[in-house]
Amino acid sequence: MDRILFLKKFIDEPRKIGSLTPSSNFLARKMLNALPWENFSHVVELGAGTGSFTKQIVKYKPSDCKFLVVEQDSAMRHLLEEKYPDLIFDSYAENLNASLRRLNFPQTDCVISGLPFANMNETLRRRIIDNVHRSLKRGGVFVMFQYSTQMKSLLNEYFSSVEIEFFLLNFPPAFVYFCRK
Repeated sequence: MDRILFLKKFIDEPRKIGSLTPSSNFLARKMLNALPWENFSHVVELGAGTGSFTKQIVKYKPSDCKFLVVEQDSAMRHLLEEKYPDLIFDSYAENLNASLRRLNFPQTDCVISGLPFANMNETLRRRIIDNVHRSLKRGGVFVMFQYSTQMKSLLNEYFSSVEIEFFLLNFPPAFVYFCRK
């Protein structure tokens, strides 16, 4: 059912969804395996979709770690709210800092993103990256995937370290970005 919903949303609004299929479990594990989960008390996921990463993050995060899931599409967000009633949900990545203040979240340890930045205009991309940067504590990590290296120069403006790895075990293959504040 999740894949059908994802495909339907892609057909309806391809620029908002960004891919024909949800991310693979291989990609989720690639992005999440190397993170220092034992040190995390607050984590944010942007663009959760139908929950490919959400499912893995729930497995990795410490039991006392607060987890905010941000998904703009109401149908996909409601699906995730039903699956994960103990998590915290919100709607707009470009308002991340306002959401964190409203939810009494401190600066976060890690932000994980599946947002399709290539489909966004420059103003929205900058607003989201600025919110991500401001939401992270010093030493915090921003991890995301994209289907190109288009975001590298923008990320270099905000983060002290930006590493990119090409990952084939996803459809389509993806670039994984590891950024540190």
